[in-house]
Amino acid sequence: MAANSKVGLVLEGGGMRGAFTAGVLDFFLDREVSFHTCIGVSAGACHACSFLSKQRRRGFETNTDYLEDEAYCSVKNLIKTGDLFGVDMCYRKIPEELNPYDYRAFDQNPTEFYVTVTNCETGDAEYKKITDMHKGIHYVRASSSLPLLARTVWIQNTPYLDGGIADSIPVRQSQKLGNEKQVVVLTRQRGYRKQPNRAMPAAYLRYGREFPRLVERMKNRHLDYNETLDYLYEEEKKGKIFLICPEKPVEIGRVEKNREKLEKLYEEGYATAEKNSRALQEFLLS
Repeated sequence: MAANSKVGLVLEGGGMRGAFTAGVLDFFLDREVSFHTCIGVSAGACHACSFLSKQRRRGFETNTDYLEDEAYCSVKNLIKTGDLFGVDMCYRKIPEELNPYDYRAFDQNPTEFYVTVTNCETGDAEYKKITDMHKGIHYVRASSSLPLLARTVWIQNTPYLDGGIADSIPVRQSQKLGNEKQVVVLTRQRGYRKQPNRAMPAAYLRYGREFPRLVERMKNRHLDYNETLDYLYEEEKKGKIFLICPEKPVEIGRVEKNREKLEKLYEEGYATAEKNSRALQEFLLS
């Protein structure tokens, strides 16, 4: 399903709520829906990797097949290394050994891929273009590094953390890249509003002295997020944005380990995309 104009795909994060996104992206693979660019944030960036290598179900499997493995995700990991999700497991062992990544297919995909990261020193979002997944995986890791649950990721002497801190839904950046239309996949239901971060006291203790601008951005994240939602709905009314999101509140945790719940959410994502396929086709071809 090719579009008549440049279309960007924007993928929100949300931890294990990304199972919804995995379902949507697999529907796109089944229907051969393509995009000019793809911008992913946090879990959205992770799922984009498998979408762009055209490996159906891989996005879901890499997030759920190792839930009982302490090396993948555990408090033990967090205490021992500073990362809730094991870095070696997630970014080397899985793509290289357990569920091999198709680097060649990614290289051959014409879609331009960008990963959103937050610069800890400036508090601003940066959008890194990934042309080589072997080298770019460090930015995918940084984009997915949740504050307080992951170590700061230093790349070329610059500290980064989760892209969602500074830009949870980078639709404006997608527009700046020249896309005339945007397909945006959210992991929260329509009408959701983000509340102030209850973990701010811990954030001040952890980052306040070293990265004051990061902490300020975290403090105001809910305001930025809700303003972006308002912008999305305005652009949707103008016919410039096509939103795909859960139809009801997603009742799973950011670090959910119930495989059955995650499978249902994946199926919901696929079904939601399928339900909206005719409208999406009209949007892409108009």
